[in-house]
Amino acid sequence: MSRAFVNEDAGNDRPDLPELPVPPGPNIVTPRGLAALHAKIAQRQTDLGGLKARPDRLDKLPEAAAERDLRWLEARLKAAVVIDPAQHDLTEVAFGLAVTVADEAGKETTYEIVGEDEADAPHHRIAPNSPLARALLGAQVGDVVTWPRPAGAVELEVVRIAHAHP
Repeated sequence: MSRAFVNEDAGNDRPDLPELPVPPGPNIVTPRGLAALHAKIAQRQTDLGGLKARPDRLDKLPEAAAERDLRWLEARLKAAVVIDPAQHDLTEVAFGLAVTVADEAGKETTYEIVGEDEADAPHHRIAPNSPLARALLGAQVGDVVTWPRPAGAVELEVVRIAHAHP
């Protein structure tokens, strides 16, 4: 029989999915971020259990994806370093704190600097390596910082530094 008609993947029940890239170094998180990571792991484990309980398991791709997601989440948990923002005084902008800034028109916006996995732009939660967070970190109330943006730099005045709401 010609090799062209042989299924070389026969017996391989696990689809080949590329691994999700795990960033090198520590995964800096707030206590809320750590809790969210635990919740995501628990949810994905529940999802995987449901996938394995399906009566028709011919399509193994959803299970493989759930297992891959769990490996990634567990790697992020293993690398997690919790920084409690409650330990920061409010003299300068630091990881985990909420900072209110006013733009040149006087419009105020509050941002929270959180871990990469916690970043959520619609909720104004920004990663510490973002251009805005880099401009704000270390600033004090009354300081004016420059936020470099593709659409043009913006001057922001730090109005308030506070502990973020959980």
